[in-house]
Parts: sequence; C-alpha cells; structure tokens
Amino acid sequence: MTAPDTGKVYENHHTRTERVYFEHTDFSGVVYHGRYLDFLEHGRSDYVRMLGVHHSEMDAGRFGEPLAFAVHRMEIDYKGAARIDDVLTVTTHRGVLKGLRLTFKQSITCKDDVLIAAVVTVVLINREGKPRRYPAELQELLGIQSS
Repeated sequence: MTAPDTGKVYENHHTRTERVYFEHTDFSGVVYHGRYLDFLEHGRSDYVRMLGVHHSEMDAGRFGEPLAFAVHRMEIDYKGAARIDDVLTVTTHRGVLKGLRLTFKQSITCKDDVLIAAVVTVVLINREGKPRRYPAELQELLGIQSS
C-alpha cells in the first residue's frame, strides 16, 4: 500500500502542511531546530514525488542506474519558532540546476509568519556515492534545465 500524495503542486512550487506534535518540541515547548530539517525534507520529497519522481524507482535504476539525491549544502535562517499544535506550511520552489547541483528555495510559515527560510542544494549520486549528471528524463520531470 502506498501513501497518498501530500500537498499541492503549482506552476513553480509545491506546498504541504505539517502539524506540530509533542515529539517535535524541546523542553521549552517550541519545535527543536533540527526538526525543521525533517519538514524541509518532507517538502522536497513530496514535491518531486508529485512530479513523478519516486525515490524507490530511482534506487531501482529507473534512470539507467541506481541513483539518489544527497544534500550537498543547506543555508537556513531561523526567523521564528513553531509551537505544539501549530499548522505549518512548507513551500518548495522549483529547483535550479547548475552543473551537478540542484538548488531549491524553501520556506516554512505559520499563518502569515515566515519561520524558516532555506536554500538547499542537492546532488545526484550513485550507490558508490559518486556524483552523476541529471539525466534528461529526470530534468524534464522536475521541470529544470541544465545551465
């Protein structure tokens, strides 16, 4: 059984919601800073899945050999804090491909407040951890072009 797609894809971005549960918070009742990385990952993963790119299919060799996305760099600005029961919106903008690096701009908001602004760069690797170019079919599915 597979889980339903999560979120909504627009022309140049994707949004999904996350509810804050007790397990996401630290002793002070706010979301632990490392949990935002999970929320950002969920946003990127659901975005590419809804565009037709499934991690399991990538690993099975859909694009010629087993491949995976690996985070190369993250820049995160923490602008506010989420609390238990907050409903957050994770927004992931279409990636920009430069060479081997695919960069996504992401944000996490609560109501109208931006809590997190992030720039996440991922690379495509094979099972040996070696970087690979993005195949044309993958670029097409993701709506990106090599520059």
